[in-house]
Amino acid sequence: MRAAGTTPEGAQTEQEASRWVRSMFGRVAPRYDLANHLLSANIDVRWRNHTVRKVRDILVRPEARVMDLACGTGDLLIALERQAGRQLIGSDFCHPMLEAAGQKLRRASMLSTLLEADGLSLPLRDGSLDLITIAFGFRNFSNYLAGLAEMRRVLRKGGALAILEFTQPPNKAFASLYNWYTRRILPIVGGAISGDREAYKYLPESVRKFPEAPGLADMMRDSGFERVEWEYLTFGIVALHIGRI
Repeated sequence: MRAAGTTPEGAQTEQEASRWVRSMFGRVAPRYDLANHLLSANIDVRWRNHTVRKVRDILVRPEARVMDLACGTGDLLIALERQAGRQLIGSDFCHPMLEAAGQKLRRASMLSTLLEADGLSLPLRDGSLDLITIAFGFRNFSNYLAGLAEMRRVLRKGGALAILEFTQPPNKAFASLYNWYTRRILPIVGGAISGDREAYKYLPESVRKFPEAPGLADMMRDSGFERVEWEYLTFGIVALHIGRI
């Protein structure tokens, strides 16, 4: 049976889902930042900064090896490097996103390096990282359990995984309003800004199909992560999960 993962319309296998997601992000990469910041009213900056604060205990270790997975255009990677004050690693499987991230890193005089790699098959040794962060990318994995297992594999003892991701708000009334906005308004506005309405139809649908916050916490525990904690942000439209090993 196919493991739980993102299910773009028309994709029948994990490989097809992965190809669809890579292609979609490649198309929206040039205007991805503009669309995100406008649609979130820049609240996404606060979410990322909050994530950085939560993993600061590892970031400040001079020897800690840190990767921002599914780094997209590099916003969280830059915030992490500013806190750490040293070179980190950003990884994504979508080349146009990495190109955008590279331009942003150079403009900000950042030191971090970029790696084009699939989060389901990282070209890293077992136990080679101390911290993995992933912001708004995990729900696009074609296999969530395989992704968690791979991240667990490359983390060493004492390391941590931080997943910042959209989720379903726990308040039913607010969730109903939020879902109406994401179904009716987001595809129109996001499509107009990005030039790709299909992408902004898929993105909110991927949130509705993604495990709710307690379910993701259970998946992390089942995958070998310990002391899993999570919290809702901004009325529960986003959740931050942290698991340690």
